[in-house]
Amino acid sequence: MLAIRLPDEVESRLEALAKATGRTKSFYAREAILEHLDDLEDLYLAEQRLIDIRVRNTQTVPLEEVMRRYDLED
Repeated sequence: MLAIRLPDEVESRLEALAKATGRTKSFYAREAILEHLDDLEDLYLAEQRLIDIRVRNTQTVPLEEVMRRYDLED
């Protein structure tokens, strides 16, 4: 169960969409979350990796090396 507060304008838009389509507001909220959850997780992971690189807790590999290692050169 999840309860969220939305700005009035967003709530109105969601209500109108739900009425116009015969779906519930919960359906559209769930769809929006599922649609963007992967992106949010990717962003978090990228931010964590950047922090690790900046404090030298992880090693980087130059693109040229990756290309050679996986035989992706032209």
